[in-house]
Amino acid sequence: MKIVVIGSGFGGLSAACRLQAQGHEVLVLDKRDKPGGRAYVYEQDGFKFDGGPTIITAPYIVDDIFENAGKKREDYVEFVKLNPFYNIRFEDGSVFNYSDDEEDLLRQIKEFNEADLVGYEKLKAKAQETYEKAMPLIDKPFGKLTDMLKAAPDMIKVQAYRSVAGIVNSYLKDDRLRQAFSFHPLFLGGHPYKSSAMYTMVHRLEQEMGVWFTMGGTGALVKALVKLLQDCGGEIRQNQMVEEILIEEGTKKAKGVRLAGGEVIEADAVVCNADIGNTYLKMVPKKFRRWNSDFRMKNLKYSMSAFVMYVGTDKKYDNLAHHEIIMGPRYKELLDDIFQRKLLADDFSLYVYRPTKTDQSLAPEGCDAFYILSPVPNKKKGDIDWSVKAKEYRDSIVKYLEDMGYMPELSKHIISEHHIDPDHFEGELNSYRGSAFGVEPTLTQSAWFRPHNESEDIKGLYLVGAGTHPGAGVPGVLSSGKIVADMIGSSAAKPATKEPSLAGA
Repeated sequence: MKIVVIGSGFGGLSAACRLQAQGHEVLVLDKRDKPGGRAYVYEQDGFKFDGGPTIITAPYIVDDIFENAGKKREDYVEFVKLNPFYNIRFEDGSVFNYSDDEEDLLRQIKEFNEADLVGYEKLKAKAQETYEKAMPLIDKPFGKLTDMLKAAPDMIKVQAYRSVAGIVNSYLKDDRLRQAFSFHPLFLGGHPYKSSAMYTMVHRLEQEMGVWFTMGGTGALVKALVKLLQDCGGEIRQNQMVEEILIEEGTKKAKGVRLAGGEVIEADAVVCNADIGNTYLKMVPKKFRRWNSDFRMKNLKYSMSAFVMYVGTDKKYDNLAHHEIIMGPRYKELLDDIFQRKLLADDFSLYVYRPTKTDQSLAPEGCDAFYILSPVPNKKKGDIDWSVKAKEYRDSIVKYLEDMGYMPELSKHIISEHHIDPDHFEGELNSYRGSAFGVEPTLTQSAWFRPHNESEDIKGLYLVGAGTHPGAGVPGVLSSGKIVADMIGSSAAKPATKEPSLAGA
């Protein structure tokens, strides 16, 4: 089969590599000048900044893509385990060093609130049970209601109908510990008080498999997957904007794509890694969409957006770990501002990524490279003018980091800088409402209730990426590629005879 993949994010590359390894003829088309989608890499002034994903968990999922093609991931890219996974900093000056060192975790919990030791053991047991029930489903399709019904008893047993914060708060009493063990849904675009308790499994996933860094930055993993695709004979083309997915009138089957310049590329199947809202609302004609109607797409709940600063400094901030979670003065109230009220608050919590802690090659000698992310509302209300607000918001973040002593005199040491905001997600990344993570991971938008990997409306159209099942995060997005590759299967595959292409290298 000839298969066109729209988008070279992790979902698209995962599907493309697997399908090419099956023997299909795969062509990846990507809008931007470099592959990666949200995992784009910005290079300026001698610095390299990962644009999006920064955390690798469940490395076996990555390894499996290479093994499926008869290759070894280690021959393409190097992973390094981090310790600690994160430092979690609180306004009172306390710091929780989050890692997989069980003895150290218990020691710290005791220092924060000795009474929570018993509660943590219960939380750990609950998270372990959820992990054992939910993790095996990460690469299984939920395209049929019966798939959901089969999983329902286990999901009820682990109380998936509750929220992550609801579960955590029932076991722990210290507010700081409650935050430390419930923030993980934010990495997936979810509100900890709204996201299904299934995501408590992330704690056990990290404890079981660690948190890893890709040497050379996350962009090095993108390059590795592109090289794998090309080594298997697949092709990738950059600066190729797909405007429409072409569909046969009678059969309602995808038959290819039309590019912005008018070029038509025919295909036996189309795999789309574009934002799910943008895909259906702008790339598939309305007359073909009975299930995924405008009404349904516009009424899904979309994740928050993000304001991300990419900062290079001429000073090293050795007080900071590879990953820092900086909790502001408010937790649930701030989350409600972002997710529900769609308000840009004066305070904020931040995620600070310092890859030069582990890999100095990402910055000039003696310098540090940072990625500083603040969750902000998506553009549903559309009342924030980021062309005006961005500078003020940037300055407030820099001042906060200076005033709190996290990054003293930061403003004096910045020698390279770039930022993205909701306008970037909506415009450059074609993300509906400027969402940073696609569809929000609530219970009623998970598994069968989430947009399916095989279109209900169009035969031969498959969907991968953060907005589809199983959801956002590198493990989930890569797994969506496996689900689709398994769906298409190898039965109709014909051995690829073309020579590997150098396009997109």
